[in-house]
Amino acid sequence: MEKIVNQKAWLLVLPVFVLVAFSAIIPLMTVVNYSVQDTFGNNQFFWNGVGWYKDLLDPSTELGGRFFASLWRNLLFSAAVLAIEIPLGILVALSMPREGWRVAACLIILALPLLIPWNVVGTIWQIFGRSDIGLLGYTLNLFGLNYNYVANPLDAWLTIIAMDVWHWTSLVALLCYAGLKSIPEAYYQAAHIDGASRWAVFTAIQLPKMKRVLLIAFLLRFMDSFMIYTEPFVVTGGGPGNSTTFLSIELVKLALGQFDLGKAAAMSIVYNLIVLIVCWVFYTVMTNVGTERRPETGGV
Repeated sequence: MEKIVNQKAWLLVLPVFVLVAFSAIIPLMTVVNYSVQDTFGNNQFFWNGVGWYKDLLDPSTELGGRFFASLWRNLLFSAAVLAIEIPLGILVALSMPREGWRVAACLIILALPLLIPWNVVGTIWQIFGRSDIGLLGYTLNLFGLNYNYVANPLDAWLTIIAMDVWHWTSLVALLCYAGLKSIPEAYYQAAHIDGASRWAVFTAIQLPKMKRVLLIAFLLRFMDSFMIYTEPFVVTGGGPGNSTTFLSIELVKLALGQFDLGKAAAMSIVYNLIVLIVCWVFYTVMTNVGTERRPETGGV
């Protein structure tokens, strides 16, 4: 007898599809439309085809030079914060207690930076790094380090990296702690019986079991760090000069500062594609490397 399938359940999902269409697909198509046109104001647009994309991907042009300069800054910043936050988050998770009231205390303390809005984080570090009233800036200058994130590009970079590490390492630590809590106690008992060292337990038991949560942590932190805008804009405004002008800040300058909607739209499309491609490549590599083949089992 043929089984009757009721497709009416899709009607329950229909409002979600409609909401996604209005909140994502339609704005995306609007940006695509802007990226192939040019405007001189008065809401008059002229067809430009792929002209903006050609300029954007050509480093010799003014638009391409700005794009690639901002892109390398973004990649450098993302690589720096990931190289610090992932190992530091693992170390914090390994140092956390496994039971008792201290667990709740540690979780609350780690969650506090994540609850602070991004613009407030930027304001905190903007004041914190000032040499006249900020604790960090005043202390460093007191020791003769001549710290000034407003005028020194290196100081500006170190400040925004320290700010991001302070803000988001807790997320990595919480994810890693969740992965550690999912490991059965029998694994540790077997390692203790075999006389395994602390490093052997970490590399053979804990790190493989944290692989999935580390993948999530890496993807979340890469996407957020690569699209960062509010914190560095509040602290440095993209300066000194253009030393901390990331793609997001460059995009806002084009769209709102210069009102070059076509250039900004093309840059935003390429910007989005870069994030999707990098995340897809990393996810594919992480899910394929180190996978163990299950041995074939025969019938009894």
